[in-house]
Amino acid sequence: MDNGLPIRLVIHGGAGAISRSKLTAERELAYRQTLAESLTVGHAVLQAGGSSVDAVIAAIVVMEDSPLFNAGKGAVFTHAGRNELDASIMEGATRLAGAIAGVTTIRNPIRAAHAVMTKSTHVMLIGHGAEAFAAEQGLEIVDPTYFYTQHRWDQLQKAIAKDRIMLDHDNDSDTPLSDEDQKRGTVGAVALDRYGNLAAGTSTGGLTNKRYGRVGDSPIIGAGTYADNRSVAVSATGTGEMFIRTAAAFNTAAQARLLNTPIADAADNTLAEIAAIGGDGGLIVLDALGHYATRFNTQGMYCGTIGNDGTVWTGIFPGELNG
Repeated sequence: MDNGLPIRLVIHGGAGAISRSKLTAERELAYRQTLAESLTVGHAVLQAGGSSVDAVIAAIVVMEDSPLFNAGKGAVFTHAGRNELDASIMEGATRLAGAIAGVTTIRNPIRAAHAVMTKSTHVMLIGHGAEAFAAEQGLEIVDPTYFYTQHRWDQLQKAIAKDRIMLDHDNDSDTPLSDEDQKRGTVGAVALDRYGNLAAGTSTGGLTNKRYGRVGDSPIIGAGTYADNRSVAVSATGTGEMFIRTAAAFNTAAQARLLNTPIADAADNTLAEIAAIGGDGGLIVLDALGHYATRFNTQGMYCGTIGNDGTVWTGIFPGELNG
């Protein structure tokens, strides 16, 4: 199906301390292949005339099912040794939105967020209530052990050990973990369909060693996810608390709609606000004409895009993917 109108999908797989020197060629290839698969699957939905919402879900499910990213199968562990997942989705035509937080048994949290958006009168459901709702909607429920990966478990043990070292030596509580432990792999997608409708979605396992039911920006509409046909669709990744405090996704969209700020500049302005209060991360932004931006103030961000011609582009480091 091709009516001459633009289609576009942009994705991210997290921003953080991604070092060229530590990312092996084999691992880089694995990331790029999964990003390419996500783009190809989402693009097929758009190419067939499907909605931007459906394309976002399709793209994110691929990344949720991969152990490479901090979402779904590859989610990090909490301090208590659990995988607690968050996700949200929003469509730009009516600004309907759905989100779930703190779930442990839903295989694909982005599908649950969509169910909240379309099958309930609510925007966000959490914990056991969200899990019960997802089961009622026929979504795939798994044993929590499904989310276990040795790599993430080892990260938790390192993080707990560093906590102990920090306490023993009375170090500053903000002493960072190693690059590998700090790397964030939240996933997200923004899409434009043939009908001119935007959508955005984000899914995450949160932070390694997080405590007390912590929830970051990913499931919060206006912080980690936002879509409005009058401006842009945005998905965020990074230090969630700072993205919440700056209303990062809405902040970016508001600049584009109210100030006519170019989308890359809007994203950079938001990231500068986040940096000013001690945070970092990245944003993917897409407007209703198919213009996009992938911006980050970290060492790298796993990202990619695909448009009408079906050519897959992926990037990790600065300068690799610009739009």
